[in-house]
Amino acid sequence: MSDSEEVIKRNEDQEELEIDLDANIPLSKRQQRLLKKGKLNLEKLQKKSIAKTEDSNKRSPYGVWIGNLSFDTTKEDLIRFIINKTDVKEEQLLRINIPKKDNKIKGFAYIDVENNEQVEKLVGLSEENLNGRNLLIKNSTSFEGRPEKVEGEGKNPPSRILFVGNLGFDTSEDNLREHFKHCGDITRIRMATFQDSGKCKGFAFVDFKDEEGAKNAISSKLCKILLNRKLRMEFGEDRSKKRPKKFEQEQTNTEINEVKIPQQRERVKEDTISNDYNRKRPHKPQYDNSAKRQKSSVALVNAQRASAAIVPSSGKKITFD
Repeated sequence: MSDSEEVIKRNEDQEELEIDLDANIPLSKRQQRLLKKGKLNLEKLQKKSIAKTEDSNKRSPYGVWIGNLSFDTTKEDLIRFIINKTDVKEEQLLRINIPKKDNKIKGFAYIDVENNEQVEKLVGLSEENLNGRNLLIKNSTSFEGRPEKVEGEGKNPPSRILFVGNLGFDTSEDNLREHFKHCGDITRIRMATFQDSGKCKGFAFVDFKDEEGAKNAISSKLCKILLNRKLRMEFGEDRSKKRPKKFEQEQTNTEINEVKIPQQRERVKEDTISNDYNRKRPHKPQYDNSAKRQKSSVALVNAQRASAAIVPSSGKKITFD
């Protein structure tokens, strides 16, 4: 029997795996540990999962976003506000979601309704007052007024230098040149490489002839991916536009000298005033310090030193009987 026949026979003997889509979601490892310690209630967990599925099923494509809510606003306040101001009934409000953080609302809410006409009625309540706040109501699918995200925005201003990150180790300069050649004229490519293997370290700088080339590369969708990797691009620092340090030092020195001139004049005035004051002060009499007692160390400097030799005896020997 050949190997291919054995593989086919094994596959036939294996039973098909059946997946029950109606079964409960298996517990995570953390939930299993809590269940062993008796700190997890399975009934409450199942109720939460059922509520989430029902909430996702109820979600409607028609809805509004309500902002500038006071932090004590409740779901009942929103329902009462809508019923009193419009002909929309409570049953037509399919979902009211008020996001919270640390048991406090974040200041906005989402309300789903049945059709687009009800959406327009709710949007018409914008700038109406609720709990001392003028509400801002917009269509949940409208993103007007949101600041646009500028791609390639970083610390450096727009320049002709393009920084390219998240490159693969097998990337070469030819790959980069071929990838960005439609954006503009490329003058140089500087790619960081390892000394031993010569492979790319994961980032490079592409120098274009002008700023338009770098801007085209950042805005172009064709430049987002290279060798199945999503690139990170931003403007690099163009050092050619930097002023030399000598020029900056000379400029700072001239500014300092200009500032010092009026200060020096004021200093001269202060010196003259202090000299006049010293002249007017009475002269203190000087006392003779020679009568004072000298310190022991100073007094013994010139004292005669005693000899350390043995002194011969000059007495008489006396004996007793």
